[in-house]
Amino acid sequence: MIEMDMDLSGKVALVTGGSRGLGKEIAMAMAGKGAKIAICGRKQESLDQTLEEFQEHGFEVIVQSAHVAKSDQVEKLFQVIMSKFERIDILVNNVGMNIFTPSVSEVDEGLWDKIIATNLKGTFLVSQQAIRLMKKRSGGKIINISSVAARKAARGMGVYSVAKAAIEMLTRVMAAELAQDHINVNAVAPCMIKTPFSQPFWSDEDLIKEITKMIPLGRIAEAREVVGAVLFLASNLSDFITGEVITVDGGSMSW
Repeated sequence: MIEMDMDLSGKVALVTGGSRGLGKEIAMAMAGKGAKIAICGRKQESLDQTLEEFQEHGFEVIVQSAHVAKSDQVEKLFQVIMSKFERIDILVNNVGMNIFTPSVSEVDEGLWDKIIATNLKGTFLVSQQAIRLMKKRSGGKIINISSVAARKAARGMGVYSVAKAAIEMLTRVMAAELAQDHINVNAVAPCMIKTPFSQPFWSDEDLIKEITKMIPLGRIAEAREVVGAVLFLASNLSDFITGEVITVDGGSMSW
């Protein structure tokens, strides 16, 4: 019988934006499955708190401050990872940001650049560095965090939706390009998740009522409910899956 499970023992995983919200849940779950964890984020205070929490659980982890849309900081991040762990097997591109925007025809150029850079350029830069190292080890797993917003337009989400749609195409392009290198590239597209990132939306009672009307399960997701899909894609259970997007949305895209 072929041995198949979600054990990540001996693997090194980088989770961008892993000091809070969904990223932290993913990083903690991967550590619980035996992976050594690298986490990057923008706020040193959050990183320090996360480091302490992981160490209390006995997990092997490093944290590094980095803006994923700035190539010099991304290069430094990978230097730190290699100096500590000497490899990378799994990358979760979790960093994302959205600012409620007017229509795309009216959005400020600077705001457009900020949202596109953090979501799309950051995914590109971090993936590029990880791919170089994964090729040397003859394989790896890349999981990009997308959103149902990539395929479903909504007011105030225009630029974010464009960025996430581009990430899904980037996922497919990288999957096709890297298959011969045994690097699987997939994505997970959740609906709204109850995290600090989306609090301006779910904390508005009238708005959340309208949002949940469009979700057959009648509520938004908890962060832990997205983690399972990420763990699956990071494990050997998904070795023959690449270029796919797993939707975790309570059935909203089925309507």
